[in-house]
Amino acid sequence: MVEVVAALIWDKDKFMICQRPANKARGMLWEFVGGKVEPGETKQQALIRECREELAITLSVGDVFMDVIHEYPDLSVHLTLFNARVAEGVPKKLEHNDIRWITVDEIPQYAFCPADEAILRRLQQ
Repeated sequence: MVEVVAALIWDKDKFMICQRPANKARGMLWEFVGGKVEPGETKQQALIRECREELAITLSVGDVFMDVIHEYPDLSVHLTLFNARVAEGVPKKLEHNDIRWITVDEIPQYAFCPADEAILRRLQQ
């Protein structure tokens, strides 16, 4: 099982979603920014590193919003989604095809990675 972390980054009533590059697994689907936890890292350290690498921002990581275990055909992931905010920087598309700030009401307009579906349902409650 792969340990993965992601950030639920809010700016007032909108949260950030990122579109995966076309050449990656689950290409062009939307997701929360994040990535794999490296050996020796805490989940929070991994999330801060991933956001620096992918968006050129520094995160302030809060508490856990939700844990999800998802079985893809090619891998099993344990996804920990943290509440977070941008502490420093302006998000840049260093690895993603696109970045959007959306409201909860706009969720149905986007095709998300299957592992995020339980999270999206909770956000819409």
